[in-house]
Amino acid sequence: MRVLMPERPSGNPGTASADAPVAELVQRATEQITRLVRDELTMARAEMTAKGKRAGVGAGLLGGGATLGIFAGATAVATIVLALAAIMPDAVAALIVTVILAIAAAIAAQRGKKQVSKAMPATPTATRDSVRADAETIRGAASRRQP
Repeated sequence: MRVLMPERPSGNPGTASADAPVAELVQRATEQITRLVRDELTMARAEMTAKGKRAGVGAGLLGGGATLGIFAGATAVATIVLALAAIMPDAVAALIVTVILAIAAAIAAQRGKKQVSKAMPATPTATRDSVRADAETIRGAASRRQP
C-alpha cells in the first residue's frame, strides 16, 4: 500500500503549507483517497483475474479426471459382467450387475436427498440471527442515549 503525502503548492508531495485553505486541503485529500482506492481496486481485479484463470484450468482438469473416472467405472462394470458370464448365461450376468447398480444408485440418491433436506432452507440462519441481535443491541443503545 502506498502512503500518500499532501502536495505542496509546487505540486510535490510533502507537508502542506500553513497558508493553504482548508477547502484545498480537503480537495487534495479527496483526490488522493480516490486515487488510492482506484489503484487498490485495479490491483484486486488483476489478482482475481489471475486466480480465476488458474481456477478455470483446475476445473477443466477436474472435469477431465471425472470423465475418465466414469469411463473406468463403466469398464469395471463390463469386466464384472464378462467375469460372471464365464460361469452363467450372459443375460443373467448382466441382469445381476444391473440390479446391484440400481440398488446402489437408489441408496445414494436417498442419502443425497436427506443431506439436501438438512441443508434447507438455504438461508444463513446463524448470520441472520446474529445481525438481528446486533440491530437490537444498537436500537437499545440508541434508545438509552435519547433524553
